[in-house]
Amino acid sequence: MRGGRGPRPRRPAPASDGGAELAAALRACDERKAVEGLVLDLHGLSDATDRFVIVSGTSDTHVRAIAEHVMETLRRMGARAHHVEGLAAGRWVLLDYVDFVVHVFHPALREFYQLERLWGDAPRRPLEGS
Repeated sequence: MRGGRGPRPRRPAPASDGGAELAAALRACDERKAVEGLVLDLHGLSDATDRFVIVSGTSDTHVRAIAEHVMETLRRMGARAHHVEGLAAGRWVLLDYVDFVVHVFHPALREFYQLERLWGDAPRRPLEGS
């Protein structure tokens, strides 16, 4: 999804388990009732990012609402997504915050792409409440 945009900007590793921005993104997903949420730890498996957050919405509108709430929550903290894809369509929204990427899926697309299976060797943590 990234294309040929050159080297990816890297920030120092967060001192805690994903840092305040990741925690805020997870809370934002929960506040908008995201379902089937999990975090994949990609440390040592990918140079692209440290974690994938994968959640589902129940409709295109729900997918957009979750993604927009994550972006607004993090924007209030001073963090902006490095890259956003799919927001207008609401089927699969990708929010790239460099150290972590939030994937918000419509259930049909999540089943089709099966990111959890593609990254099957990554340690995973289900999100509480989803």
